[in-house]
Amino acid sequence: METKEIRDVVMIGAGPSALAAAIYTTREDIDTVLYEKAIVGGLAAVTDKVDNYPGFPDGIEGMTLADQLQKQAERFGAHIEYGDVTAIRDEGDYRVVTVDGNEVKAKTVLIATGSDYNKLGIPGEAEYYGRGVHYCATCDGAFYREKRLAVVGGGNSGVQEAIFLTRFTSHIDLLVRSTLKASEVLQHELQKFVDEGKITIHLQTTPTEILVNEQGKVNAVAMTENGEAIRLEVDGVFVFVGLKPNTQFLAGSGVELDERGLVKTDMHLATNIKGVYASGDVRSGATMQVASAVGEGATAALNIREFITEEARKTQQ
Repeated sequence: METKEIRDVVMIGAGPSALAAAIYTTREDIDTVLYEKAIVGGLAAVTDKVDNYPGFPDGIEGMTLADQLQKQAERFGAHIEYGDVTAIRDEGDYRVVTVDGNEVKAKTVLIATGSDYNKLGIPGEAEYYGRGVHYCATCDGAFYREKRLAVVGGGNSGVQEAIFLTRFTSHIDLLVRSTLKASEVLQHELQKFVDEGKITIHLQTTPTEILVNEQGKVNAVAMTENGEAIRLEVDGVFVFVGLKPNTQFLAGSGVELDERGLVKTDMHLATNIKGVYASGDVRSGATMQVASAVGEGATAALNIREFITEEARKTQQ
């Protein structure tokens, strides 16, 4: 992978923001490569339904939206490759991105790595990940047909995914640390499933351990509800308790982060490092919405074009 060629722009991540940016850069013949270490489309791709993306009155499946964005970017010439970026450094005239241990040089870099799921940090969670503990309803929900599940989280994602999982399960226990914080629209929809007996809401509830039977299969959640210790019999646990930015790879890069670990940018979406930009959920001040992430990607692409044009003009003088 290591090359002496200097790419016009390296985009780190291939979620909606980077894919939108790539559509804009490649249409103007700006050499563009995206590196993704997980799934093209990011968290949007593993969301059951994106219901508030403009232009889709009936909503659109997350995977479908991600697939269409990818095809559009590739049609204009974007190169999407799988690779884990572990470092960025500034070399003055260009930036160096370390991908799978190899160095790639670029005139500009767009950080669009998005966010990842927060974890509960309780015994049994990491040990049984993928074997009874999950963070993606669309990926793993079908394994629990006619089973009983616990869903942890009272925000929009927790409620939305709990509702989605009712199409498979016999019953869902929704575990909420304090009170429901989902939108009124989602809470109204949730109430329908509560009234039908498909979902039971447990407020003021904190899971303390994920338990397994003698065969090593998840069979219960230990928790406190209103201060009382309870054992809840379930066949699996789905966790939706917020997101954390994917910025660990920026340690030592000099890229400035805020107190939450999000990338700081100016009004042009430029970071404090020359030629390095950020957009989407990884950016400080982002609204954590697919539509705004796509818009930021387009904005970043236009600013990247101006940067490349201006640097080329300086070189010619």
